[in-house]
Amino acid sequence: MVNLEWYRTFKEIYENGTLTKASIALYASQPGVSVHLNALEAYVGKKLFERTSRKMIPTEDGKFLYEYIIESLKKLEIAEQHFKKTTQEKNPSLNIGMCSEMFQLIIEPEIPKLDFDLVARFGAHTDLIKDLNNGILDLVITPKKQNEKKSLVEYIPFSKERIVLVAGNKTNVTKIQKYLKSNNLNKLEDELLQNVWYSSSNEMEHFRRFWFENFNKKPAFKPNYILPNITSIIRCLNNGNGLALVPDFLCREQIIRNEINLVWEGNVKTENTLYFASRTDLKYKKELDTIKSIFTSKMY
Repeated sequence: MVNLEWYRTFKEIYENGTLTKASIALYASQPGVSVHLNALEAYVGKKLFERTSRKMIPTEDGKFLYEYIIESLKKLEIAEQHFKKTTQEKNPSLNIGMCSEMFQLIIEPEIPKLDFDLVARFGAHTDLIKDLNNGILDLVITPKKQNEKKSLVEYIPFSKERIVLVAGNKTNVTKIQKYLKSNNLNKLEDELLQNVWYSSSNEMEHFRRFWFENFNKKPAFKPNYILPNITSIIRCLNNGNGLALVPDFLCREQIIRNEINLVWEGNVKTENTLYFASRTDLKYKKELDTIKSIFTSKMY
């Protein structure tokens, strides 16, 4: 008989693209994930993925299996989540989703003070909102508002993030400042291209949008270093050399401590409105308000 965990493992590999990411999502070891996949392939008698050095690519049989089981798995996940909520009355539990950088900066320092359980999930905003709609998450911090009919999710704006150009404090920005002062955007762009650039794999949209809004064109180059997240970028720039476009609230403290320099906020403001996206049928509203108050007190 097939093991349900094999299907759950298959789903995470399919949606995450690699065994490593799937193992993180499942809180399991990578060898364990491989064992589940091999067992499922042996059971169905078909190859479900083409294995490459970078990604697990689903075969046609894999795509068919995913479409066949996904709705059933979602229903089971929702049932599991609601069961947890009803059997843990004495200790409320809140399930939240956001980018890892925001969690580390805003929520992580406050966790020892919380009087309720907290489960945090990181990922793409579209995936987190999907989990919110399915009842798996209670709150998502997102810069993207989705208007869906008959949705139990409400969006409340609470802050803005502004994308700014920063540099490691060993970066020579003399010419950049000169062209900014004279508003010579052609020379400024040429000078920016001469520098080492950092970006993050999950925030390339910030990079492209800032460039288009201020130079009226798409960036004609790729950053030298594309790192997993913005926190990594800031650590690399700390007392170092290079440029990056990052949300202002994530680098505010480093700028104050002169570890990195604020170079340019852009002639055109590149901003995102940040929303609390939460379910209207949420049971633990007091706990939700606690998380919201943490954000509103720190996001200024």
